[in-house]
Amino acid sequence: MSIQQTDVLYTAVATAENGRDGRVATDDGKLDVVVNPPEELGGSGAGTNPEQLFAAGYSACFQGALGVVARQEKADISGSTVTAKVGIGKNDDGFGIIVEISAHIPNVDTETAGALLEKAHQVCPYSKATRGNITVTLV
Repeated sequence: MSIQQTDVLYTAVATAENGRDGRVATDDGKLDVVVNPPEELGGSGAGTNPEQLFAAGYSACFQGALGVVARQEKADISGSTVTAKVGIGKNDDGFGIIVEISAHIPNVDTETAGALLEKAHQVCPYSKATRGNITVTLV
């Protein structure tokens, strides 16, 4: 379900200069990075790139969602980590991305970890935003 503008609690603002080969900065100055295409896409690879930034945001958001469902399920996820791998490649109309989410949850068994991941995927705002648009695999 979509939220309305009146429901927004926080808005992040970032501005890019020169697209994939330039700079991205937030309006509060907390993020100010050089972006360059990776060498695999013909760039210098000197700076970060949009896929790395998306992977960072998605993994942090998913970890937060994992915390929410773990509290609901009374599961101990202390010491856990979430990794997002964001791939980019050519598709029928240019380029597209694909995501793989994995988690290391040392204090629960494999079955519980899998169930927590599935539940987190249902409540994570990034997962909701990408659902039906890109392939997201949980491993």
